[in-house]
Amino acid sequence: MAGNRELDRNLLNAGALLLALVLLVVVANPLTIVGAGTRGVVLNFGKVQDAILDEGLHLRIPVVQEIVPFSVRVQKTDILAQVGSKDLQEVKLDVAVNWHADPTRVNEIFQRVGDQTQVVNRILNPAVGEVVKAAAAKKNAEEILTKRPELKAEIDDNLDERLAGYGIILDSVSLLDVDFTREFAAAIEQKQIAEQEAQRAGYVAQKALREAEAEVNRARGRAQSQQLLQETLTPEVLKNKAIDAWDGKFPLVYGGGALPFLDSKLLGLPEKVPSPQP
Repeated sequence: MAGNRELDRNLLNAGALLLALVLLVVVANPLTIVGAGTRGVVLNFGKVQDAILDEGLHLRIPVVQEIVPFSVRVQKTDILAQVGSKDLQEVKLDVAVNWHADPTRVNEIFQRVGDQTQVVNRILNPAVGEVVKAAAAKKNAEEILTKRPELKAEIDDNLDERLAGYGIILDSVSLLDVDFTREFAAAIEQKQIAEQEAQRAGYVAQKALREAEAEVNRARGRAQSQQLLQETLTPEVLKNKAIDAWDGKFPLVYGGGALPFLDSKLLGLPEKVPSPQP
């Protein structure tokens, strides 16, 4: 009987120990899951390690290790930059930046900068502001508006180079909006209106010039036609035309008036008819 009691006591102690171990494992949580689109930064007693955990299930040493998730997904940050142009005009640029953390350098980013919020506040916002100001200062205010693709390309290149040093990969830059002061916007509008009116006036002038040239050409053609007609209408031609038009009848004359006189030259008749010889 005493042996059975001892065995039961040992089994009970073993069960309690096993239960305690299970509870300890559950509380210590030696398993960690790195979610999709993230990487795990490993800390040993708070010190960043070289190892980076990929997506999936991983073991960690309780108490010793801490796994910090770090997103590597593309993120969008809108930044409103107030800059000065080359001609000293105030310009507001609404810039949208798409970026993501380099998956192979998340431990370095976390160690040097911090989490994603600190990346935006400490790195992204200042870098975008400085790059945009430097690029805008090279162009007049009107060029900022009319040459936006060139401005965007310069911002893209310079920002990409700057962020790469921190392990941030630049995906794209978009200039969403460009705002000027009311005075300058009104001046641009007036200039555009003046250019449109000048262009319209140029079209009208060209049309009038073409019409005038056409009229001159028509007049020149009429003059040449009349000159050619005068050169061809010789007395001989006129006489032939008169003969061709005569129907061979003399006009009837009523009353005691004299007979109408016909020009023998016009009719092509000899001036004198020779009398017969006796």
